[in-house]
Amino acid sequence: MPGRYYGEFEVGETIEHARRRTVSESDNQRFCDMTMNQQPLHLDSEFAGDTEFGERLVNGLYTMSLAVGISIPETTDGTIVANLAYDDVEHPNPVFHGDTIRARSTVVDKRETSDGERGVVTMRVEAFKIVPDGDDVLVCSFERTVLSERRPDATE
Repeated sequence: MPGRYYGEFEVGETIEHARRRTVSESDNQRFCDMTMNQQPLHLDSEFAGDTEFGERLVNGLYTMSLAVGISIPETTDGTIVANLAYDDVEHPNPVFHGDTIRARSTVVDKRETSDGERGVVTMRVEAFKIVPDGDDVLVCSFERTVLSERRPDATE
């Protein structure tokens, strides 16, 4: 399914993304290796065991990146020119190995570019840890601003 063109976004709409991902130890390890982040809270079980969390945490930037990836099919898959900004990033709760993450996006703003050829769309993206038989827990939120194409075959 292709993403949305600029004219198909409506300010105030919330998009619940269907995809989910269970975060593995390997996911966290590889992400830390690729980004050269050797924070022991993410990688060293003995070190992390002595913290208030009692175990290793999944890298917060991985969680944020995962939320973006989950959101792509219903938002910008094939219709984006560029990501322009990520703002107001928060990580209110930790993610651990084995947690399953889901995401939703809410369109908070949109405007045409000065030349009218494209549009700028800002979405509030929220990532949640799924809690069986309970309320899902917010683990990451941020605003994602994109430069979006207009539908080539229609006027919007």
